[in-house]
Amino acid sequence: MPVVSITLLPGYAADTQHRMVNRVAQAVRSVIVTPEAGTTVFINEVSTYRRDGQVFSGGRAPQPEASELVKSFLQAMQAGDMPSAQRFLHPDFAMCFPGGVKMRSLAEWRDWAKLRYSALHKDYAQFEESWQGDATVVFCQGSLRGTWLNAEAFQDVRFIDRMEVRDGLITRQDVWNDLAEHRRT
Repeated sequence: MPVVSITLLPGYAADTQHRMVNRVAQAVRSVIVTPEAGTTVFINEVSTYRRDGQVFSGGRAPQPEASELVKSFLQAMQAGDMPSAQRFLHPDFAMCFPGGVKMRSLAEWRDWAKLRYSALHKDYAQFEESWQGDATVVFCQGSLRGTWLNAEAFQDVRFIDRMEVRDGLITRQDVWNDLAEHRRT
């Protein structure tokens, strides 16, 4: 049964510490076979420490919760609030949609989307996070509903979005959905 100790400088909010112990426990359980009840992670606080000839007495700022950042971005997009949505994007943001359609700006996306449908809404079933180096990868899945250009409604179209978040900004969005199959019928 693993017992993991994390040592932090003071000043981290309780919710940040809570996220940290949960994610470390998940990481441990992804590497070794151990039950949830057998995994212990706790935090110690120290008042100061020294590294590389410098003394530190406060920790760094926490990363924003990537899933919440992605939800806020998607909500701004759905509301048509492009200035708000843009604030979530890294300057080097890139996106790829079904059919391998690659874009680098929300204006490109808007021009592309208006040739496909007149309205689109996402109903979210689940958000998942994984961590790869300095990036948090957020998977969002659910169903799409909306209106085609001919005013016909559609619903229950599967989708998955994969977003990469670095330093509090979305750097990449990959989209998979079954809209093409629904359009054929």
